Amino acid sequence: MANAKSILLGMVVGGVASAAATLLTAPSSGRELRTQVKERSQDWAKALNQLKKDGAQLKEQITQTSREGVSLIKDLSEDMKTSIDSWRKTVEPHQKKIQKHLSEIEASLKELEEKSKKE
Repeated sequence: MANAKSILLGMVVGGVASAAATLLTAPSSGRELRTQVKERSQDWAKALNQLKKDGAQLKEQITQTSREGVSLIKDLSEDMKTSIDSWRKTVEPHQKKIQKHLSEIEASLKELEEKSKKE
C-alpha cells in the first residue's frame, strides 16, 4: 500500500510541476495565466476526488470478494466432508466383505498347497 501512495504522490507532484512549467513558459497574460491555473487546479481536484472514490469502491469490492471467497471455501469444505463421510459409510460394509472373501481365498489356497504337497 505504501508503494501505491508513493506512486500516487509522485504522479501528483510531477503533474503539478509539469503544469506549472507549462503555464510559466506559455506566452499569456497574468489574468489568463491565473484563470488557467485556477481551472487546472479545479480539474486536478476533481480528478483526485474521483480517484479517491474509485479507490474506496475498489477496496469495498475486494473486501466483499474476500468475504464471499471465505464463505465459499467454508461451504465447499463442509460439502467435501459430507461427501467423504457418505463415501466411507458406503464403502465400509463392502470393505469388510472383501476382507472376508480374501481370507476365505487365502484359506483355500493354503488347503490347495497342503493337498498338493501330500500328493
